Amino acid sequence: MSIAAAAFAEQGFSSTTMDDIGQRAGVSGPALYHHFASKEALLGEMLVDVSERLLNGAQLIRDSGAADALRCLVAAHCAFAVAEPSLITVQFRDLVNASAEDRDTVRKTQSRYVRVWVEVLQAVRPELDRRRATAAVLAVLGLMNSTPFSGSLGRVPLTQLLEQMSMAGLTAFIDGD
Repeated sequence: MSIAAAAFAEQGFSSTTMDDIGQRAGVSGPALYHHFASKEALLGEMLVDVSERLLNGAQLIRDSGAADALRCLVAAHCAFAVAEPSLITVQFRDLVNASAEDRDTVRKTQSRYVRVWVEVLQAVRPELDRRRATAAVLAVLGLMNSTPFSGSLGRVPLTQLLEQMSMAGLTAFIDGD
């Protein structure tokens, strides 16, 4: 799926054909139809899969009871964001091209992912109400998910920068109503 993600990210979903993906994968485009009913189905499976992987990883971190669960969530998402910028680009730009069912599954899975983050953040910062914790989590996820547009700092320095900025954003003093 990383081959398809790269193709969609570079060319856009509408401009990419199954033949383009097949050529990159070293197979014929029609051979892909043995695995996916359509290009839309491939996109949907890709986006549902990445959403579920992120959620499952976050749940494992939360359920581990680790004292540094928030730092682990940040590190895991930063590693994903730096390693998989094509998936982030496709998610951001092309989710609209997935089937209604897949869009709904992705959105619900992402909402559950955010809720896990909010639970962990509120355990660290119990003074934050759910609304503020959710806003902080969404802002930090937006920062991390901006990596496809971050230039070429290099994988390790970019990951370190994102982790530092994300932790600072989540643990900063938040005042107001």
